[in-house]
Amino acid sequence: MSRIRLVFKGVSEIVGTDDLGVLVLTDEKEQRQITVVCDKAMAVQAELQLEILISGIDDGQYRVMLYNKDTLEPTLIRAGDAVLLSMAGNIPIYIDHDLMMRQSVPYKEDSRGVSLPVNTISDEMLQAALDKAVEDENYELASHLRDEQLRRGKK
Repeated sequence: MSRIRLVFKGVSEIVGTDDLGVLVLTDEKEQRQITVVCDKAMAVQAELQLEILISGIDDGQYRVMLYNKDTLEPTLIRAGDAVLLSMAGNIPIYIDHDLMMRQSVPYKEDSRGVSLPVNTISDEMLQAALDKAVEDENYELASHLRDEQLRRGKK
């Protein structure tokens, strides 16, 4: 089966109706278009201008908000969901500058491993890492992990 990728181009109203809208989709080269009739609620949602902001860390998880750029209404979402939503919906994703500077490391394109900030792992993962560090007699790492647990107020 041959396929053509469609790109969302906009929303329009159906003149003379109060409860219907039209979603306009084109091919990638913008040579042909199709329209999809939908209810008014769907048409309004399709016009939403959204962006995602990673703004902090709470209890070992990034704090991520999905914002309606028109109303500035925030919705708290999980970081992984935010990344998938950004990819699927072509929604821009941003991070607070200071947070990026604290949490990031230099990017190396062909690197075989990645660094994971200890303050972004769950309490369960932190405890498992601490147990493993003690088992492996890696007391320096165990000390850092214990310090993170104490910082979170947990023992």
